[in-house]
Amino acid sequence: MTDKDQAKKTDWGPFERPLFDDPSMRALSRVGVVDVGSNSVRMVVFDGAARSPAYFYNEKIMCALGAGLAETGRLNPTGRVRALAAIGRFQHLADSLGIGKLTAVATAAVREASDGPDFRDEVERETGLRLWVIDGQEEARLSAQGVLLGWPGSYGLVCDIGGASMELAEISRGRVGRRVTSPLGPLKLRDLKGGKKGRRKHINETLEALSKQLGPQKDRLFLVGGSWRAIARIDMERRGYPLRVMHEYRMTRKAVAATTKYIEENDLDDLRARCDVSTARMALVPMAIDVLRGVVKTFKPHDIAVSSYGIREGMLYEQMPQRLRDRDPLIEACRFSESKDARIPGFGKTLHQFISPLFKSAKPERKRLIKAACLLHDVSWRAHPDYRAEVCFDNATRANLGGLRHSERVYLGLALLHRYRNKREGTRFEDLYTLISEQDQLAAEILGKAMRFGAMLWLEKDANIGEMRWFPKKNLLELRLSAQSSPLFGEVSEARFMSLADSLGATTKIKLNIR
Repeated sequence: MTDKDQAKKTDWGPFERPLFDDPSMRALSRVGVVDVGSNSVRMVVFDGAARSPAYFYNEKIMCALGAGLAETGRLNPTGRVRALAAIGRFQHLADSLGIGKLTAVATAAVREASDGPDFRDEVERETGLRLWVIDGQEEARLSAQGVLLGWPGSYGLVCDIGGASMELAEISRGRVGRRVTSPLGPLKLRDLKGGKKGRRKHINETLEALSKQLGPQKDRLFLVGGSWRAIARIDMERRGYPLRVMHEYRMTRKAVAATTKYIEENDLDDLRARCDVSTARMALVPMAIDVLRGVVKTFKPHDIAVSSYGIREGMLYEQMPQRLRDRDPLIEACRFSESKDARIPGFGKTLHQFISPLFKSAKPERKRLIKAACLLHDVSWRAHPDYRAEVCFDNATRANLGGLRHSERVYLGLALLHRYRNKREGTRFEDLYTLISEQDQLAAEILGKAMRFGAMLWLEKDANIGEMRWFPKKNLLELRLSAQSSPLFGEVSEARFMSLADSLGATTKIKLNIR
C-alpha cells in the first residue's frame, strides 16, 4: 500500500470521527456539526434516536460571508470577522457541553473566495477547528442525504439554496443520483447588474443549462435552505395556513406563482413582521422567489415539499450503516421517547397488539401511525391532568419529527388527544382539525379511545391482557379478558369501553376470565 493509499484510508475528511461504530446503535450522544455557509453560520448538536435525531442545541448567526463576492472575489470583511467569532463561540460551547471537536464544513463562499484558504487556516489557528471546504457536488450530495434522513425511500429533485450557490440532486430509492451546482444564490444575484429583468434572464439561462444536464424532473421537488423556508412562511401567511411547521409543508406550482405576486404586492418590512422572518433573510427573498419561480417553470414538479433537513443532517446520514438508514425515522423516534419517558416502557407494544384487531383493514401508512400512537400513548404523563390532552396534541403536531406529513401530524395528535379526552371540541386546536377529513377525525377518535381503554388494563409489558374482536359487518365489538386482566375491568374501564363502542357505532359482548 502506497503512502497516498494509506492516507486515503486513514483520513476520513469531514467524517474523521465515526459516530456509528456499532450498527445496532440507536441512540446518539450529543454530536455537533457546524455549517459555514455563504449567508449564515450554524451549529447544531444532535441527540436522541440516531435514525431520527433531535436538536439538543441549534444556533445560527447571519454573517453574509458571501456578500459582494461576485464583485470582489473575496469574503466579505465584516462577515469574515463575524463568522470567525461565531465559530469560536460554537467551539467553546461544544467544549462546555462535553462534545469535543465539532465536525465543520464550509460551502460556496469559502470555496470560491480567493482568501478562502486563508480564512480556513485562520479558523483552525484561532479555534482549533478544522474546516472542511466541500465542492458543489459534495454539497449537493450531503443536502440530498439530509432529505433522505427525513424521507426514507423518497424520489425527486432536491434543490438546496445557499447565499452564493444553488445545488440540485436527484434522489431515488434511498440513493443520490446526478448532481449539479450553480451560482444562483441570492447574495450573488443581488450583486448582478441589469436589475430584475437582467436577473431573471440570467436565472432562466442558467436553469436551462442545468435542465439539459439533468433531463426531465417531474417528480417531487424538495426545497432545502433558509431562503426557501422564508418563502414557505410567506406562503403560509398568504393562505392562512394554521400549522406553522416548516418540515413537510407542501406547495403547488400555482401557489408559487400566487406567492410571487403576493411578495411583489406587499411591503417587505410588513411581511417580515407578520411572517417572523429576519431582516437579513427577508432582504434576499425577492431574489430567491425569482429562482424558485424559474426552477418550478423549468422542471414542472408534480408537487413541492419543504425540508428542514439538509447538509447538517446529511453529515449524520453519511455515517449511518445501511441497517440504520433502513429504519423508519418516525417509529425510531417514538421508541426512543417511550423508553425515555413512559411509565412502563415496552407497554406500547402490548397495547398495540391488543387494539390492532380494530384496524385490520387499515392501509400500511395508517398502521404505521397507529403503531407510533401506541408507543407515545403514555409519554406525556408528567403533564398536569387538565392539560395532558393538549400537551399530547402539541407534541405530535409541532415536534421535530421526520417522515410525517402535516395531515399525519394532525391525525396522530388527535388520537393522542382522545387518549386523555373523549371530546375534541372546545380546544384551541380546532382550526388544525380541518387539515384532515371528518372521516379521519373519527378514525383518530376511535384509535384514541381504544388506547384510553387499553391503558386501564395496565399489566407488565408482554402480559396476556386478552383480546378485542371487531366484526364490522355485524357492528359487534367483543371483549375477551384474561383471568389476569379481568379484575382490572372496573367501573371506569367499562365506561371507556362503552365510549369506544359508541364511536364505532357498535353493540358489545363482554367475556371475562378467558383462559
